[in-house]
Amino acid sequence: MPITDWPAEERPREKLRLRGAGALSDAELLAIFLRTGMRGKTAVDLARDLLNEYGSLRNLLKADYQRFCQSPGLGIAKYSQLQAVLEMGKRHLRETLHHGDPLSNPDDTRCFLTTALREYPYEVFACLFMDNRHRVICFEEMFRGTIDGASVHPREIVKQALAHNAAAVIFAHYVSRNIMRVM
Repeated sequence: MPITDWPAEERPREKLRLRGAGALSDAELLAIFLRTGMRGKTAVDLARDLLNEYGSLRNLLKADYQRFCQSPGLGIAKYSQLQAVLEMGKRHLRETLHHGDPLSNPDDTRCFLTTALREYPYEVFACLFMDNRHRVICFEEMFRGTIDGASVHPREIVKQALAHNAAAVIFAHYVSRNIMRVM
């Protein structure tokens, strides 16, 4: 049955408008992005199939171009749109931190750092340099490591903090896709 025949409160676009994006499942969000299904499948059915194929929304979002385009209903246009949406999300988060309110919430800080560092295949030590009101002056990846180690030089961190005239610094040590330490 086409989505247009569904009750209005169950259609993804209407549900988003009425209850907000947080009320939608991953499949419903992806269906809105896809916009159309394919012969015999609604956009929601196609989205569910893709989520089953990739295992998660995150795995779909980080799929490389060739694998992405092999999936039914996807191609270069959808891949380009998806990459643009991901980059807009990253820039939005970065802009919020650079031009927004002071960092007063550890969850927002962790979210920003996770977004900035999550796709690295190696260890990273990064710093958020902040002013005296805890607004972000600069985010810098300070040191890169190998798959299982990163050398950190405190004197370099101090030099950068002085160069930015930072009143505070948040350190982030990203170890792998699942582990990040914020200090």
